[in-house]
Amino acid sequence: MMEKIKEKKYEISAVIALLLGIWTVIPAPASKPCALGYYAHCSWTPWSTLICLAIAGALYWIGGRRS
Repeated sequence: MMEKIKEKKYEISAVIALLLGIWTVIPAPASKPCALGYYAHCSWTPWSTLICLAIAGALYWIGGRRS
């Protein structure tokens, strides 16, 4: 029972990291443009996007290995 709960924690965390990675590339008002040349939620785009996607992949991988 506890292992299933831990599995879900990794899956939920991976989905959250994935959504945050997608959120960083969405255009929005900002004080300065991102590295891609437009104004996004995060001025560190695309680096922050890659970091969030790597975290999501690592969490998903770790959750899969534990099951």
